[in-house]
Amino acid sequence: MSLTVTTLGTGNPLPDPNRAGPSTLVVAGGTRLLIDAGRGVLMRLTAAGVFPIMLDAVLLTHLHSDHITDLNDVITSHWVMSQAPTTLHVYGPPGTDVVVAGILAMLAPDISYRLAHHADLTWSPVVEVHELVPPQTMTVGAATIVVRATDHRPVEPTVGYRIEHDGAVAAIAGDTVPCAGLDELCAGADLYVQTVIREDLVRLMPNARIQDILDYHSSVEQAAQTAARAGVHTLMCTHYVPALQDGQHDGWRAMLAEHFAGEIVLADDLTSITIEGRAPSP
Repeated sequence: MSLTVTTLGTGNPLPDPNRAGPSTLVVAGGTRLLIDAGRGVLMRLTAAGVFPIMLDAVLLTHLHSDHITDLNDVITSHWVMSQAPTTLHVYGPPGTDVVVAGILAMLAPDISYRLAHHADLTWSPVVEVHELVPPQTMTVGAATIVVRATDHRPVEPTVGYRIEHDGAVAAIAGDTVPCAGLDELCAGADLYVQTVIREDLVRLMPNARIQDILDYHSSVEQAAQTAARAGVHTLMCTHYVPALQDGQHDGWRAMLAEHFAGEIVLADDLTSITIEGRAPSP
């Protein structure tokens, strides 16, 4: 069986007509995992052939707004598409329970309208939150998920995920600078998905708020160095700051290749990579 990783949204917090907000779909055998739920996530999820009711879990890397802004859409759509009470499992760092409770409170009028209108809809959304305190390992369906702390301070706690299935391994980092937890997630992985910034270009922007992002995101050089240090096969970049434009790919790729000799993928929305499982050694 294979493991497939699809970047649903590769944008950053600024609205972009070509890139949805941060979100990634991982399909491990028959298990479907949504990692983060940024702007436009359900449009991209549907384009990838998956409806919200088909999700086995939502995994949040952290609670920055651009990574959770459409979690309310996931919750609502999962509910109204269910034909019977069906639990949506949401995993994330401490604080996730407060966020989900707030979303459900915000949705309370909508929930009451739908319950009043649809005779066959007799239950409210069923959302079960699992707050994660790394290091830990858990199983969701066919996937083994290793959870480690990442470093996106002052946003904390934050986590990353190492998803394993039949010998195939994908590390999904989220927003972080290099750290020990990230190295553990990436060690020997087939695929490493990392949000990246171009520090040289960001420094050209005369805006203090933009300059502030430099100290808590991995630069392209740092992402490549992490990939090389961990011995990963493929580095997949996403969440570009500034947004990756047509004609810039060679420049970004060259900076990454200075530090990492493996395969480099500059992902767009709906870029998909399939890793074939490896038989265990005899």
